[in-house]
Amino acid sequence: MIAKPNVKVERAGRLTPDQVTQAVELADLAGDVDGAYPLSEHVMLHLRQGGEIPAIHLLVHDDEGRLVGYAHVDPTDKVAGPSAELVVHPLRRRRGLGRALVTAALAVAAENDPSGRLRLWAHGDHPSAGALAVSLGFTRARVLWQMRRSLFSPVPAAPLPAGVAVRAFVPGRDDDAWVRVNARAFAGHPEQGRWTIEDLRVRMTERWFDPDGFFVAYREAEPDGELLGFHWTKIHGGHDAGVGDHQHEPIGEVYVLGVDPVAHGSGLGAALTAVGLAHLRRRGLDQVMLYVDEANTAAVRLYERLGFVRWATDTCFERL
Repeated sequence: MIAKPNVKVERAGRLTPDQVTQAVELADLAGDVDGAYPLSEHVMLHLRQGGEIPAIHLLVHDDEGRLVGYAHVDPTDKVAGPSAELVVHPLRRRRGLGRALVTAALAVAAENDPSGRLRLWAHGDHPSAGALAVSLGFTRARVLWQMRRSLFSPVPAAPLPAGVAVRAFVPGRDDDAWVRVNARAFAGHPEQGRWTIEDLRVRMTERWFDPDGFFVAYREAEPDGELLGFHWTKIHGGHDAGVGDHQHEPIGEVYVLGVDPVAHGSGLGAALTAVGLAHLRRRGLDQVMLYVDEANTAAVRLYERLGFVRWATDTCFERL
């Protein structure tokens, strides 16, 4: 089906500061209306880093020049193929803007991937987003759950395994060791397992980064040895949020939790989760969230045992 002819999609390799502000404001508005933020952290990092990370930006303006539609296309993943996320102004929906943006994203994908593959993320799993994706030949491929729990509820006892200790991550000293254990912990993950030193350090420049909330586990007998696991917590939102940070009451997050396969079955994952939750509670927060693959049943069971419940759903659609 062809996009409506009156929808003009502009393409940009790099946004101006004003365009970044407009894109973030549009995403904030849609998030407030829909109850789910339309752009992932990955995309927000791209926006804030400007030209440092390759991306294609697709924009739709109204007759007064206001941004009413935005799509971000990341063509850099040569293994899984390009990915896209988009947002349309809540008052301008059902006018062909979303279809025009997805059609333009497919054109970008065709230019950057021999088979024209594209992964399209729908945050919040709204029926209209799914219907649009299916009508354009996409199939449902991956589901992420957002889970939450109150930090006022007691955390079930989860002691550290014998001979294992936990300390805070030390920037500059633990970088390489963390990247190695992250790669082992997420060897089968389509994104997390491929993080590099550069991916780590980009996040360490973010205003929310706090090494005191980044916990690493190690063998007490080998304090300078390889790490066994980690729990990287995050606090986002609140009055200190800057441009591109979600403007809402602060909430804690189990940002990344990983355990080396050699320590699987030892209870280290539950223990690290408990350490991070206690830290977030000490920081005065009352709620914590996390993202987990629906298909990762072991992780889902762990989080459910620790009091988390499903809050929202993000869906990845693929066109191969």
